[in-house]
Amino acid sequence: MEHGRESTHHATEGPTEKCGVVGIALEDRPVARPLYYSLYALQHRGQESAGIVTHDGFQQYSHVDMGLVGDAFDEGDLNSLNGATGIGHVRYPTEGSIGTCCAQPFSVSFKSGSLGLSHNGNLVNADEIRDELANLGHAFTSDGDTEVIAHDIARNLLDEDLIQAVKHTMERLHGSYSLTIMHDESVIGVRDPQGNRPLCIGRLDDGYVLASESTVIDTLGGELIRDVEPGELIVLDTDGTGYDSYQLVDRDTTAHCFFEHVYFARPDSVIDDNLVYEVRRNLGRKLWEESGIESDVVLPVPDSGRAFASGYADAASETTADGEPRAEDDAGVRFAEGLMKNRYVGRTFIMPTQDERERAVRLKLNPIKSTIEGKTVTIIDDSIVRGTTSNQLVDLLKDAGAEEVHMRVGSPPIVAPCYMGINMATREELIAADKSVEEIREEINADSLAYLSIDAIAESLDSQQLDLCLGCVTGEYPYDIEGETTDREVNRPIIGGQEAFAADD
Repeated sequence: MEHGRESTHHATEGPTEKCGVVGIALEDRPVARPLYYSLYALQHRGQESAGIVTHDGFQQYSHVDMGLVGDAFDEGDLNSLNGATGIGHVRYPTEGSIGTCCAQPFSVSFKSGSLGLSHNGNLVNADEIRDELANLGHAFTSDGDTEVIAHDIARNLLDEDLIQAVKHTMERLHGSYSLTIMHDESVIGVRDPQGNRPLCIGRLDDGYVLASESTVIDTLGGELIRDVEPGELIVLDTDGTGYDSYQLVDRDTTAHCFFEHVYFARPDSVIDDNLVYEVRRNLGRKLWEESGIESDVVLPVPDSGRAFASGYADAASETTADGEPRAEDDAGVRFAEGLMKNRYVGRTFIMPTQDERERAVRLKLNPIKSTIEGKTVTIIDDSIVRGTTSNQLVDLLKDAGAEEVHMRVGSPPIVAPCYMGINMATREELIAADKSVEEIREEINADSLAYLSIDAIAESLDSQQLDLCLGCVTGEYPYDIEGETTDREVNRPIIGGQEAFAADD
């Protein structure tokens, strides 16, 4: 994306994550550059805007701009961000407008100090809380849910300490959130009570870091301590020497987003004690166990399909598609790179006509004919959303000379939208919402098509299904969403208008 330009068309049909968050407290050196490097490590989680807020013990400093991290900051911007504590954010919009009004971290100043907030996720009841606060005189500058959280915490801070203020806001929020917050020079991390979005904490030589993914900690040369627990609040010491933990809310079950492991997170991240790369390899092995087909080669759709295809090929080298031990002289299905990715075509580039949109896949991927020509091919992707890219991929491989093209998918069919901060498309756009697997196979022109089962997802994550958010593949959600079915007993907070604050006044 060019600096300062709003998004236009998507180059891929895949789902897009909403945001990445980070918070750092150091002992005695400027925090701006470590935050800048952290946002680079989270760039895959959002490309629409990037921002940093710091504090030097006297005042808050902020720089937020549109575009990629490298476009949003220059040397002067980083030099102007004083202080040894700060938070950062990269954004891809799903809730709220595109533009600087919704870019984060969101900053607000009030009589109890300054507040900065970075949010990954999506609230189900943001409009209810916004209307209530607006009736109480709060003026909003955006239509995003992050500002709602900031205003609610700021109101509570007028009468309470920081921990209680955040706790009372958490009791009013319904939905998905991982937050990094700055209150004056204090850096805080909060994960929603069901742990839908990831958040972890790490140790540096001279400080501590909170981040959406552990790759941030790796980038900064630190050590992963652990995931932040669902419902937990972490306060980093302002001098970078330690942190305090407060378990503010407890739940019997979690609702970890399984798609973090399938698609969103970097493969070198550790999320909820699982290395994403190994999860994807295990999912690939289960794909072979459930729906393997004997073919000459298995190709990944780069880059997210690579670990799946590697695990699939490994399992295929051990057993036949019927589950029998493989003969010693039978190598099974060979893993091969058959599609080369053009890494200079981003998520957003202008394609004004349908013909050009259909050409997008050829701009991004080019087949290696010697790998494909005259062979039976299995291609593995992480998901199928609208189906248009899958159709183009199958045609691309057949045009390159593949005799057969079999498609395997590392997730179950996506039958419903995501309300938790992922741009997944509407039911009308989801190809699996109203089509059978066979109908999808016909539409994408594949010789066969199979998806991974929900059971395989849960087994690979060593989780009960009830501890995962599976709404997009079951149509049943862990939150109370208007017009949708829940998969568990859900208590939605009652937001009651001005009288809700009467006891505090």
